[in-house]
Amino acid sequence: MIQKIIKTDNSKTTTIIRLMVGLVFLSEGIQKFLFPAVRGAGRFDKIGLPFPDILGSFVGSIEILCGILILFGLFTRLAGTTTFIIMIVAIVTTKLEILSIDGFWQMMHSSRTDWAMLLGSLFLILKGGGNWSVDKMYMRKDQ
Repeated sequence: MIQKIIKTDNSKTTTIIRLMVGLVFLSEGIQKFLFPAVRGAGRFDKIGLPFPDILGSFVGSIEILCGILILFGLFTRLAGTTTFIIMIVAIVTTKLEILSIDGFWQMMHSSRTDWAMLLGSLFLILKGGGNWSVDKMYMRKDQ
C-alpha cells in the first residue's frame, strides 16, 4: 500500500509543479491564522459554512501540513488528494454563486488560482513527487 502512495515518476520538472503547489497551500494555510477575519473563520462565516472558527483552523492546519508534505515530496499523492478535495470544496462553496450571478467568464476569472491549484493537485496525484522528493528517496531504497 505504501508503495502505491510514494510511487513517483523520474521527471525533474515535476519538482517545479510540486514546489508551486506546496508553497501556495502553505502560504494560504498560514494566512488563515494570520488574517482570520478575511481568509479563515471570517471568510467561512461569510459564505455560510457551519462552525467557521473550528473549520477555519482545521482547513488552515490541513493546508499547512499538506503544503509542507508536498514541498518535501513526502506522501505527495496522499497530500495531493487532500488538497484536490479542498479545492473542489472551495470552488463549489465560493465560485458557483459567482457563476449564477455574474456568469461563466466572471466565474472563470475569479477562480483562476483555484483551477490552477486543483489541476496542480491532480497532476501530483497522477505523477507523485518527482525525481527530487523524499518519496523518490524511499523508492530507491526499496528497489
